Amino acid sequence: MRQLSTTLTVATAGRGFTEITAEVCGWVAEAGLREGLLTLLVRHTSASLLIQENAARAVRTDLARWLERLAPEGDHYAHDDEGPDDMPAHLRSVLTGVSLSIPVLDGRPRLGTWQGIWLAEHRRAAHRREIALHLIGA
Repeated sequence: MRQLSTTLTVATAGRGFTEITAEVCGWVAEAGLREGLLTLLVRHTSASLLIQENAARAVRTDLARWLERLAPEGDHYAHDDEGPDDMPAHLRSVLTGVSLSIPVLDGRPRLGTWQGIWLAEHRRAAHRREIALHLIGA
């Protein structure tokens, strides 16, 4: 049994979704483990991780609109230390999650045909986000 870890840094352009599937799969392939479990954790409270469709852009557009309806910006939040998008960003990360666990088989994450790994940026401004990756297996 072996364990490996790294940190992936992703620059975002502001609110939206950035696919990180290729970077994650590349790191897993380089690790050389045939079977195991991959864990990802975004190290921020206003961004999240998703496994979502990687073909139809409309899926991400609809998801963004849904999150906006559930956690809209406004002056009705007590927490606004970093501006009006601060608390809605925290709520959106709670709704979508900050960690993922993905089985690794045959040396690659066992994602479905239309699944991709996405970093969701919930703030309006560009950020550099860190994602901790941990792989355990043989």
